[in-house]
Amino acid sequence: MTTPAELYRNAVDLNRFSNGVARRIALTYNDLILEAVSQLKRLDELAPVTDLSPRLRAGSSAASARSARLSAILAQLKESLDNWAGTSTLALTEELQGLAVLQSEFVARELRRALPENLQRQIRDVQISPDFARSVATVDPTAINVVSLSDDLQAAVTGAPRATFQLTAAQGTAITLPNGKVISKSFRGLAESSAELFAKTVRNGLLTGESVDKIARRLKGRLRFGERASVKQLAQKGGEVTAVANNQVMALVRTSVNQVANAASQRTYEANQEVTQRYRYVATLDGKTSAICRALDGRVFEYGKGPTPPQHFNCRSTTVPIINYEALGIEPPPEGRRKATEGTVPGNLTYGQWLSRQSKADQTKILGNSPRRAAYFRKLSNKMGPTEAMRRFVREDGSEVTLDYLRENYGNVRTQ
Repeated sequence: MTTPAELYRNAVDLNRFSNGVARRIALTYNDLILEAVSQLKRLDELAPVTDLSPRLRAGSSAASARSARLSAILAQLKESLDNWAGTSTLALTEELQGLAVLQSEFVARELRRALPENLQRQIRDVQISPDFARSVATVDPTAINVVSLSDDLQAAVTGAPRATFQLTAAQGTAITLPNGKVISKSFRGLAESSAELFAKTVRNGLLTGESVDKIARRLKGRLRFGERASVKQLAQKGGEVTAVANNQVMALVRTSVNQVANAASQRTYEANQEVTQRYRYVATLDGKTSAICRALDGRVFEYGKGPTPPQHFNCRSTTVPIINYEALGIEPPPEGRRKATEGTVPGNLTYGQWLSRQSKADQTKILGNSPRRAAYFRKLSNKMGPTEAMRRFVREDGSEVTLDYLRENYGNVRTQ
């Protein structure tokens, strides 16, 4: 049972796609904050705070003008960010709709390429509803909504037969972010919290006697209009408002891309169970992978009976189909290869096996900077193999076990 190499490389392509979409959305957000900051810096043109004594500031006409101007700046920023949330939702929805179609086509194409010509006709394509991404992005799964019925209604009205294999709007409504929210609500929440934090930073700074220039530097950091950088670099350059928001945009985009891509992939796998009956969970082989994805990596499940990514925000994991070449009477090709920090490795190498190859220092760093956890991993690896050892670090609910749990169940360990 083998998986083609291109399906492993797909995770890297999806990460690049996420970075590009997130960067465009973050740049628009940053420019709104920078515009508000530039207007804020003009407040001193009305009357610098240092030119007014504390007794005169509150009652002077200059102070009143400054206060009115500040209120107008904050109100305009709030409105601009609210509009940004709406346009960002629409932009991401369009990207996700296109991604769902491309991902389904990619999976079907790779399944065909993995088979001899006489069997390629067996591969079925999946029809993606035009309302799929919109229902993912905007429809609360707890609400009664018409969009969930649109595919069936459209077929009934036009007299068209329903496609046997679809990714429907109704299925889209069942997809939410790991916190249970939909994309549109998440963007609105980010816009509201940004406007509140901006206003709080400005008001508190003025009350404590900070200069407008100093407040502006705290708000924008080292960002400039039209900054050409990755989202990670934008966050590093950002100020108190933009740094957090840029990271949240990246998490939101990456997670939603992961959801839609995996939904399209899984539906395409399920449509072709004559060729593949099971899938493998594939995490990223580096030090940033979460405990739950480390434990799930390499595990094999039947379609519809196992976990799929994303398991959390910023999840980079994916799934790949296992093609049953033996049952098809075909000589299996070599197993595909996947990316790791040191280069490419066999696709069926699990996270536990990969970690067992790393230095003790790297094992300690990856397992929470805990020499004792790393020692338990080595002890359990010697006893039951590194793949199973990795799985013993996570409970059934996905939470990481404690050191007390490890000691109670597996005895003491020496860290040297």
